[in-house]
Amino acid sequence: MGDNHAFASWKSASDPSVGNYTLGVDPDGAPQIIIWEHRKRRWRSGQWNSVIFTGVPDTANLASFAYGFRLSPPESDGTMYFTYSPANPSDLLRFRIRWDGHEEQLIWSEGNKSWTVMQRQPDDECELYNHCGDFGVCNKLESPKCRCMDGFVPKHVEQWNRGNWSDGCVRRTKLQCERNSSVAGQNGGSEDGFKRFKCMKLPDSADVVTPRQSESCEKRCLQNCSCTAYAEITGIGCMIWSGNLVDVQEFNKDPSTLLLHIRLADSELGGKRAISNAVIIVVVVVGSFVLAISAWLFWRFKGELEALCKDSPISCCKSSKVKITDPSSREFSMDLSGLSEGFVIDGSQVNSADLPMYNFNAVAAATDNFSEENKLGQGGFGPVYKGKLPGGQDIAVKRLSRKSGQGDEEFKNEIIMIAKLQHRSLVRLLGCCIEGEEKMLLYEYMPNKSLDFFLFDPEKQGLLDWTKRFSIIEGIARGLLYLHRDSRLRIIHRDLKASNILLDEEMNPKISDFGMARIFGGNQNEANTVRVVGTYGYMSPEYAMEGLFSIKSDVYSFGVLLLEIVTGRRNTSFRTTDYSSLIGYAWQLWKEGKAMDLIDPKIWESRSSVDNDYFSEVHDTSEVLLEAKGASI
Repeated sequence: MGDNHAFASWKSASDPSVGNYTLGVDPDGAPQIIIWEHRKRRWRSGQWNSVIFTGVPDTANLASFAYGFRLSPPESDGTMYFTYSPANPSDLLRFRIRWDGHEEQLIWSEGNKSWTVMQRQPDDECELYNHCGDFGVCNKLESPKCRCMDGFVPKHVEQWNRGNWSDGCVRRTKLQCERNSSVAGQNGGSEDGFKRFKCMKLPDSADVVTPRQSESCEKRCLQNCSCTAYAEITGIGCMIWSGNLVDVQEFNKDPSTLLLHIRLADSELGGKRAISNAVIIVVVVVGSFVLAISAWLFWRFKGELEALCKDSPISCCKSSKVKITDPSSREFSMDLSGLSEGFVIDGSQVNSADLPMYNFNAVAAATDNFSEENKLGQGGFGPVYKGKLPGGQDIAVKRLSRKSGQGDEEFKNEIIMIAKLQHRSLVRLLGCCIEGEEKMLLYEYMPNKSLDFFLFDPEKQGLLDWTKRFSIIEGIARGLLYLHRDSRLRIIHRDLKASNILLDEEMNPKISDFGMARIFGGNQNEANTVRVVGTYGYMSPEYAMEGLFSIKSDVYSFGVLLLEIVTGRRNTSFRTTDYSSLIGYAWQLWKEGKAMDLIDPKIWESRSSVDNDYFSEVHDTSEVLLEAKGASI
């Protein structure tokens, strides 16, 4: 009934009077969450489709982690509202609009007696409302971040090139219905059409309509000259946009197969042109002549081609399989890639001496064309395959999924980081492949998978006696020390956890996955970010809550990992107990003088085969860990 309830921000961090920002529901069209700065829109969540907010691709991940959104049906007085229910009823959640205009969702950590930020919006320039202007598209991974939609050009080119995108873009070619008031398709013009775009945050200010029976959403849009785009979204229906398209963002993964159809002139779609019979005859004759000459040349030099194929590193004749040569040769590692001198990625030069480049066909052959039998697993980056180089060396190939949102950035980051690092406790990067849309990283193969594969499996835990666990702890510590102090670059890993510790054939640990790592300068001790990445439960409080990270952040994660190794339990396995986490459980036992209760029973079971010094070492290590933990608290 016109009464819109909203959250109001504080005036400042210490002044609780009403501030400049409000957060509430915009009921027009498909409802969405809006942050206003006074009356001006600052950020929006995108339309609600009964599953996610279409402008927040990670909504589904957050929902499975903590809560579920649902839109209640309109009541008799026209009221509608959003509600949420924690996945775990014992979890305490809250939402707030900060004094600086950021929306946050927080969860209470009983162990730390503090609130932890689960998500924050906006966390990037592209999420600011209409950052690239009308008919502009923002992509945070591109440089520059703004570009015009296909069929549009900057309204003011000079300002656009200087990075001032506020005026947006305009059509390059007028629509047929704009050029002629008569029905499209008459008086010498071709009918307008639509170009389909995926992975887009749908524009603002859409009208949700119900087409008449046997009438499509596309036809409904074509009948109205002011209609500039349409979309048919499950859970919403037919959405029509009139006028300018505003606040459009391009994602690097498609959260719910969102397809936006933008109206363009026929010529922008590669419009059809009348072709005379004479032109058709000429094309056919010339094509036939070229085909005949090609066939004759192939027959004439067939013998030479076959001889060449036998010596070529790539099979080019009969076999679909790829023959590859010694990976140390220039033919395999460099010449075939076309990047023998290295390449520049995000401003950093990566030389072929630091990181060999591999040809796609060669990597495909090494993994048996990425067969399911060779698939080792699936991560946020994409699938990982086992392969074998011609010399017999086993490799693991991490292939960037084209649907992955985080993979592109992780790929670049990992190349820059790992290519310049060498240590026995770090997974060795053997090379990479960049060819077309394909991006892959080649690592040394770890036959014993990751630490969590053994540590949290009741049947395999017994294989990790205290000697092995202590050796793993020591190896991780050496790798971390190298990253923080001894390498040419000071590296903060930011995602240290059991699944990122790989084990070789002798169960030696190697730190992997540097996609989220950051390089620190020589005199730099800490940094701040609005984009908190990593795994909850392993994040230090100052990083999770304030985005502040340093080498201490990795040390905190290392401490959590040590507790997991000693106890054989996941940090998250305590959510359904009286303790919020393994840290809270360990701290309580320490205060009660029961620290030895932490030790994995699988270690105690092997007591008869070891001496008392063995368990003295376990006890001493547990005390050191808990004392360090207590000091940090």
